[in-house]
Amino acid sequence: MTKKKKKTASNKLTANDLLKIGFPAGKPLGTALNIVHTYFTELGKNHQIELVQDVLTAPDLYQLHATLGSLAQAILAHKETAPVALRNEQQKYAIYGAEGIEEGALKQMDIAMRLPVTRAGALMPDAHQGYGLPIGGVLAVENAVIPYGVGVDIGCRMSMSIFDIHTGYLDKHREELKKMLQDNTRFGFSSFQKPMDHPVMDRMEFHEIPIVHELKDRAYSQLGTSGGGNHFVEFGVVDIQDEQNEFGLPLGSYLSVLSHSGSRGLGANIAGYYTKVAMDSCRLPQEAKHLAWLDLDSDAGQEYWMAMNLAGDYASACHHQIHHRIASALGETPLATIENHHNFAWKEKDAEGREYIVHRKGATPAGKGVLGIIPGSMATPGFIVRGKGEAASINSASHGAGRVMSRTQAKKTLTKPQVQKFIQKAGIEVIGSDLDEAPMVYKDIHQVMAAQQDLVEVVGTFHPRIVRMNGDEKYMEVD
Repeated sequence: MTKKKKKTASNKLTANDLLKIGFPAGKPLGTALNIVHTYFTELGKNHQIELVQDVLTAPDLYQLHATLGSLAQAILAHKETAPVALRNEQQKYAIYGAEGIEEGALKQMDIAMRLPVTRAGALMPDAHQGYGLPIGGVLAVENAVIPYGVGVDIGCRMSMSIFDIHTGYLDKHREELKKMLQDNTRFGFSSFQKPMDHPVMDRMEFHEIPIVHELKDRAYSQLGTSGGGNHFVEFGVVDIQDEQNEFGLPLGSYLSVLSHSGSRGLGANIAGYYTKVAMDSCRLPQEAKHLAWLDLDSDAGQEYWMAMNLAGDYASACHHQIHHRIASALGETPLATIENHHNFAWKEKDAEGREYIVHRKGATPAGKGVLGIIPGSMATPGFIVRGKGEAASINSASHGAGRVMSRTQAKKTLTKPQVQKFIQKAGIEVIGSDLDEAPMVYKDIHQVMAAQQDLVEVVGTFHPRIVRMNGDEKYMEVD
């Protein structure tokens, strides 16, 4: 007797399989997956796809079907979704560092302020054009969440460890520190052969939300790693300047590690899927389509909210593992740690006690007394800051210096010798990176900080010395 072959994970129908054939996201897609995985597991994947395509093509014929009726009804309800109009008048919003903000970012923010759900907004001095909400945009809305108002790299964050090590150690042991970065960090598509375990992988969301369940194995393989682009892990020197600092540290200089990265493939896929869900259910005019929202009273809105928070916690777990590995290599325990995130949505209340969903896409939380980190570029300082709780900025500040040059423009305009000369003059050593992350593609961080003096005060200054980013292939196989 021949044993029946067990269906492999690759042959199981997934949300992406249905999205590729143009199946509507949200309730129709979730219903289709539940029905197929419950009643039609013996069919091959192609037959499963044909089955749900038949229902999608003629849902009227299946409304009374015992098994497929609920799918037909979900498709019909989806088709009846009415278009949503923007307000004729846009609400006013605060702009910080307006002279350095490009026209495209301003236009995007103007459109966001015309959404029916919008209640307040602000634009940070590092703002530049993105998708939907501009990077550096802050938007408070009522009982809704905008996936592209959060961004693709959900929960992207800064994390810093400050060590009781004299800064002279950095120059004396530069090669050792470089090797620590190469041995204990991974970027882009590279990952550790044996990822460290973390409780975040046991979260119920990985079992209860279909699209998240499909991403679990990939998320585990990328634990403790960093993305590409502007993500980095670097050694540097922190100068503590505020005697009343929250860490109880004496004024002076300390060896520090600073990292910047987000939720990797987990966050990107959650963002892509729920953006499609939002755009399918919230039909906005063409110029505003990337600002489609999910009502928090809906199943899809609650699902996204749970998935977004999971992605944020996953990003935090990755940073904690990076810092744990490096602290272990140093043989030291940090004197202090700081962490803050952006590309996220928070439930917050205004002065009158009304609750709003505050989206900070590339903006740092800066409520009164809240600590954060605002980096410059690989060759310029970053700052440990304390929020002042400015209501006009919706308790926010910039998340960095902000770009003045697109990635494409940077690669067309700059040369490697030119960038290397600039970096060497700044006394920085860079492992990896490319022309699109050269220091000159960013705004002047000092001007950006000057534009937000009402939003934050400086607690300390971070000076990068050894920077690792994506692009260094030499040590990728080392584990």
